[in-house]
Order: sequence, then structure tokens, then C-alpha cells
Amino acid sequence: MPTASILQISVSSGGVPKKPVASAAVSEQGLEGDWQNDRKHHGGPDRAVCIFPQSLIDRLRAEGHPIRPGDIGENLTLGGISPDQWAAIAPGWRLLFFGGVELEIASYCAPCSTIRNAFKDSDSRRIKQELHPGESRLYARVVRAGRLETGESLSVSPP
Repeated sequence: MPTASILQISVSSGGVPKKPVASAAVSEQGLEGDWQNDRKHHGGPDRAVCIFPQSLIDRLRAEGHPIRPGDIGENLTLGGISPDQWAAIAPGWRLLFFGGVELEIASYCAPCSTIRNAFKDSDSRRIKQELHPGESRLYARVVRAGRLETGESLSVSPP
């Protein structure tokens, strides 16, 4: 898969939309400055980082959805990954950031009603993996902690 990059790093003290920051330290618990109001369903080691590509935000916007980076709770908005390439990424794949951070995709991220404002019909199921395979956000666990920077390059590799 070609080299991708971080277009936006987003964090929130709770809730959405998450707001952009230039950089963030990342640990096994997630990004510094980021918190989730519902810790039963979000956050923790196996859901430390939520990821989504700009290419799917663009696709959703073309469908009339008012979505922007950070609106659906993703921490990392990635560039350089086409929708078809994103659809191939699955649990077990690795994201290797040039600065040294390493993430492993842990699961697909089920949408909830808190992100409904990013969708024209308030139906967040538009990005539900079971209904629209390959168009879901992905949760990742942190394999190697460090610092992420906006604009940083990364490579994506299968297990």
C-alpha cells in the first residue's frame, strides 16, 4: 500500500466534534488531551486511537453529509488512502509512522448516535461496517508509543 500521511490529529475533553491539534503524544490509553464521555464503549487499550480516511469523508460529503475531520470522533484523519485501499485494512494490520509510533488495527468502530450531526439524515449507520463494508472507522491499539505530528507519513502493512 502506498505511503499515507496524517492530515489531522483530533482530540476532545469529551464528546464530538474533536478539535485539531498539531501533535499529540500517544500511549496505550490513547492520545494526550483526548477523553471519551462513554468509557464503556470508547477508549481503553483496544480502542486507544480511532482512525478514518479523508477519502471517505470526501465521499460522504459528495453524498450530501456535512461531515468534517473530527466530527465522527476519529483521532487521526489520514490522507493518501483510497476508499478501496481503506476497505482492505482489517484487524491485525499495522500502521507504522515514520516518527516511530506503531498502531495495530484492533476492530471496526460501531457508530453511535452522538455522531449523528455529521450525517444529513442523522443516521450514523452510514458508516456501520455490517451495512457498508469497508466504510467504517477503525480502532487501533498502540504497539509502540511516541508522538504523532500532523503531516507525518506512515505505511500500512498487512499482518
